Amino acid sequence: YSGATKGWIPNSDDDVTLETPQSYSINFLVVAGGGPGGGATASSTNFGAGGGAGGYRTSSESVSPGDGTVTITVGAGGTGALQVGTNGGDSIITGGGITSLTSTGGGSGAPDGLNANSGGSGGGAGQSYTAGISSPVTSPVQGHAGGLGTGSANYGMGGGGGAGAVGGAGATTAGGAGGVGVSNSITGSAVFYAGGGGGSIFSSGTVGPGGNGGGGDGSTGAGSQGTDGLGGGGGGSERSGGANNGGDGGNGVVILSMPDASYSGTTTGSPTVATGVSGNTVLTFTGSGSYTI
Repeated sequence: YSGATKGWIPNSDDDVTLETPQSYSINFLVVAGGGPGGGATASSTNFGAGGGAGGYRTSSESVSPGDGTVTITVGAGGTGALQVGTNGGDSIITGGGITSLTSTGGGSGAPDGLNANSGGSGGGAGQSYTAGISSPVTSPVQGHAGGLGTGSANYGMGGGGGAGAVGGAGATTAGGAGGVGVSNSITGSAVFYAGGGGGSIFSSGTVGPGGNGGGGDGSTGAGSQGTDGLGGGGGGSERSGGANNGGDGGNGVVILSMPDASYSGTTTGSPTVATGVSGNTVLTFTGSGSYTI
């Protein structure tokens, strides 16, 4: 107390200087780029299997303001080719004091006569050739293996693996279906992510449908593309009318969700920002960028 003129003078303001920063939780969804479907040359390798979906992972981290910047990489879908294409790209979150998280790109499907690639989910294959498996095969599992094809009748090719199930096996009259993805409601609505691509079929029959979650359908021509932003695998192709590339895989996505009151407002990479989603702010990255905690 200083007297009647100035009254009480604080020696410290414990409402500010001694305040403990309040932690909050960020939820993450990380989906890699999908693998392409197998291609079809004009010779013996004339029909392709479905591509595997991009790896699918989720996590939740407790953070505090000032922890730093989370760097986000979104994997591109793999490019289809006349035989085995390139796998999808990895999606990664790292920095900001959180545990780094990587989802592995989906494996390419194969034409008949070659082995498929492994990936977040594995690509499909034909006859007795090797289908791709999920990588890693141990915890945390990011997806499932591709399906095998059949070597009889119309030669149905296997479907690519999905985040929720293995790719379907090809049959004598149908290509294998892409494995189903996984439903997630981080955006406020239930959406399936990371479905596998469908397998093609030689000559006549029914092509394999893409798995729910952006998987492209198999085709009797060029394979269908997986859906961007869902990490779906591309569909397998067939050589009707000439050589055809397998369908490209769909680009991946990284989504963050945190309480509205905790959102810092500092981002790069132009994510889509939705506020008031059951009290949360949701950042959807379809390209690489960052968020500062």
